[in-house]
Amino acid sequence: MNDSTALYDIPGPHARRRHLLYGVASTVVILALAGWILYLLFDKDQFTSTKWSPFLYKGIQELLLEGLGNTLKAFAYASVLSLALGAVLAAGRLSDHRVLRWISTLLVEFFRAMPVLVMIFFIFVALKVQPLPALVAGLTLYNGSVLAEVFRTGIHSVARGQGEAAYALGMRKTQVMTYVLVPQAVRAMLPAIISQLVVALKDTSLGFLITYEEFLHAGKLIASNLDYDLPFIPVVLVISPIYIGMCMLLSWFATWVARRERRDPKTKAVDVDPAEPETLLPGPQ
Repeated sequence: MNDSTALYDIPGPHARRRHLLYGVASTVVILALAGWILYLLFDKDQFTSTKWSPFLYKGIQELLLEGLGNTLKAFAYASVLSLALGAVLAAGRLSDHRVLRWISTLLVEFFRAMPVLVMIFFIFVALKVQPLPALVAGLTLYNGSVLAEVFRTGIHSVARGQGEAAYALGMRKTQVMTYVLVPQAVRAMLPAIISQLVVALKDTSLGFLITYEEFLHAGKLIASNLDYDLPFIPVVLVISPIYIGMCMLLSWFATWVARRERRDPKTKAVDVDPAEPETLLPGPQ
C-alpha cells in the first residue's frame, strides 16, 4: 500500500511529533478554559445546595419531563415529514419532465436558503398556526429541502452502469429507481440523513420563541418562577447536557452506520432446487 493519498502525504516522524505537540497544547488550553469556567461558577456560588434543591420538587421534574416529551414529539413529526418531503422533492428533481424538475429545484433552493426561524415565525404569525404545527412545518420545509439534495446526490453516486444495465433489461425508470439505484444509494445516504436529523433535533429548541412548551421553554418557566427562586444557570446546566446527550446519541448512531456500511457486503449461500427433467430446453439429449 502506498504511503500517500490523493490529498496529502503520510506525516513523517517530525510531523507526527509536531501533531502530538499541537494536540497536547490544545488539550491543555481546553482544560484550562473548562477550569476557568468552573472556577467562575463556584465563585458565584452556582453549586450550592440551595440553588439545586428545587430540582427535587416533583412539579419541576414533571415539567422537565413534559418539555422533553414535547421536544421528542416535535422531532418525531419533523423527521418523518422531512424524509417524506425530501423523497418527493428528490423525485421531482430527478424527473424527466422539465417543468416538474424546475418546480422542484425552485422549491429546494428557496427553502434551503430561507432561515428556518423566519419560516417558523411566518407560519406561526402570518398564517395563525398553532405552535406545534408551526414548528414542525418550518423544520419540515427546511430539513426536507436539504434531504432532497442528499437523496439526489446519493442516487447520482451509484455507478452509471447500474442504471444502464437495468434499462437494457427492459426495466422502467420506476423499477430502476426502486430495485436498483435506491437500495445501493442508501449505503451512501444514511450517515448524511442521520446527521441532518441531528440538526432537526437541535432546531426543535426554536419552538421556545413561539411559546411551544418544549424542553427549553420548560427550563425558562422554571427559572422565572418566583416560587422556586431558581437561578437560570442551574437550569442551563441541567438542560444542556440532555440536549448534548441526545445529539451525541444520534451522531454516534450516524458514525456507527457509516462504519457498518463501509464494510464489504456479505453474501449468503442460497439453496437452489435441483432442476426437474421437464425444465430442460427442448432438443436432442
